[in-house]
Amino acid sequence: MNILLVEDEEPVADFIRRGLKAEGYSVEHANDGELALEFLQSRDFDVVVLDLMLPGISGTEVCRKMRARANQTPVLMLTALDSTDERVAGLRIGADDYLPKPFDFEELLARLEALHRRKTNYLAKDEDKMITHRGLSFDPYALEFYVDGEPVSLSSKERELAVLLLKNVGRALSRERILNAVWGTQADPMTNIVDVYIGRLRKKFGQQGETIVTLRGAGYRLD
Repeated sequence: MNILLVEDEEPVADFIRRGLKAEGYSVEHANDGELALEFLQSRDFDVVVLDLMLPGISGTEVCRKMRARANQTPVLMLTALDSTDERVAGLRIGADDYLPKPFDFEELLARLEALHRRKTNYLAKDEDKMITHRGLSFDPYALEFYVDGEPVSLSSKERELAVLLLKNVGRALSRERILNAVWGTQADPMTNIVDVYIGRLRKKFGQQGETIVTLRGAGYRLD
């Protein structure tokens, strides 16, 4: 996914940019509305992450000008102003979704993926169906995880981690994303809890545990 990030607060922009790049996305950053409009005229993007409060041209005005130029790239608007009036105004001038600050990075990813699916007319799989890969499967109705057809007893966090891997087969997941998705934004980023729980899953999965691959310096992947 090719993303244009329009954000003037450098710490916020750096956090988003590093997180998205860790997920394998291409990110172009503009720190004001005028530069954002220049980027949008010269290249194509899959999604625009657009801060509402920008120096000079506001995010609302950037979105309005995009739509006036018939640019239909999906827009996810970010704002620290979580009022109904602000959300309604943004949506009415062409934004596709809204995310108030501060936000959970996992939610940002989910919203970006949803906007990209909508753009490409991708139909998401029914999340109520059994999720399977090789000898691993998860029943979301019963919250039961199976290895080679046999139920395996997992703690709630082990199950969340196992399902996250199963839903992202073949995709590299950074430790930061796993930590955020399973333990939340309050978790200590220096903890080795992700590695400990990966070790537990490998043991409980038996031979299937070999499908969890360590990516040195990057994270983990379920092959």
